[in-house]
Amino acid sequence: MDDIEIPRYFLCPISLQIMKDPVTTVTGITYDRESIEQWLATASPSENAVCPVTKQPLARTADLTPNHMLRRLIQAWCTTNALDRIPTPKSPLHRSILLKLIRELKKSDQRDSFLHVNALKKLDELAGETKNHQLMAEAGVPKAVALFVLRCVKEGRFLGLEEALRVLQRTWAPTSENKRLMEDNLDFVKAMWWVLGSDLENAVKTHAAVVLKSVLEVASLGLKERLEFDFFTQMVKLLRANMISQQGVRAVLHVLIETCPCGRNRTKIVEAGAVLDLIEMELCSPEKKTTELIFCLLALLCSCADGRQQLLKHAGGIAMVAKRLLRVSATVDDRALCIIESIARFSATREVVMEMLRVGAVSKLCMVLQADCAAYLKKKAREILRLHSNSWSNSPCIQVYLLTRYAR
Repeated sequence: MDDIEIPRYFLCPISLQIMKDPVTTVTGITYDRESIEQWLATASPSENAVCPVTKQPLARTADLTPNHMLRRLIQAWCTTNALDRIPTPKSPLHRSILLKLIRELKKSDQRDSFLHVNALKKLDELAGETKNHQLMAEAGVPKAVALFVLRCVKEGRFLGLEEALRVLQRTWAPTSENKRLMEDNLDFVKAMWWVLGSDLENAVKTHAAVVLKSVLEVASLGLKERLEFDFFTQMVKLLRANMISQQGVRAVLHVLIETCPCGRNRTKIVEAGAVLDLIEMELCSPEKKTTELIFCLLALLCSCADGRQQLLKHAGGIAMVAKRLLRVSATVDDRALCIIESIARFSATREVVMEMLRVGAVSKLCMVLQADCAAYLKKKAREILRLHSNSWSNSPCIQVYLLTRYAR
């Protein structure tokens, strides 16, 4: 390939690679479809992009006309030079195809189950390509599929449910239409709750957890406040029993974080046993993203007395928080210090203060002062150390910080 001279007009002006799917913009310049679509996607939502070559304005939704002649020339050239022939690209998805599939999905007669499944399989296949997601969202696919899922759960029908949830997960976008549909839709939340508590396969539950997370992100405060204790019990049970994939676990953690600040939900989550289960999960050393979510949720729960009490009940609670400090990420450092500060400020009995010293939490606070981390983290660590300087002042790890360098 290095010895073969490639015609200049076969190369995409953006990627400088041989074009696989050449398309021509309204400015008359031909690009590879993937490259120009990525270029247009990076433009500010409030402004038009510009043509990379001519610098003329180019709308984000600009029409891209397939350059069939150039593609055939490139394919013929590849064959002549014994190179892998560039495959003919699929025809772009048309809105009319989506509308036809949506109409098939809306048919409510149970005798149309085969039609529903067939439509869902086609939508699932289309949703497998990222470039189709925006068009599918604009055509109303998420709304149609969400209503189908709700109908399935109400009627106790599971045929096509996995495909429907997967399509909804892939094509969901927080558009104004979707927000109107979901912001106060407690029935749909209960449907996802039911799926998560069912005997369906883990893959289906994972899709349901991700969809539930997306729905609660646009849900109203009133809806979140109406969630029952059994809802949180089910969410915590999923974490405890390790019944779903890591993606599903992260989605459930997001759900609890999203609902935590509303009403009495924080207390309900604590009463469901979340604090002890989160500590046990973290002791199993999950991946970084999961750890960050665990600490975000723990920090929220430890802002109330019941949450702090549960963390202190666990023999390894304080030790686990101290151990993760300065070992995972800046996000975990921030949340860990919030947890330690809540305990040191509001739940600091003599036994707790001594335990913080014994398990290394005080040593870690001193290390924060020396570490290469954000100034606000150092300030927070210093404030925590000052809270109980009288009790900790005889410890070798803290004398230099509290008795000499920093004023108490």
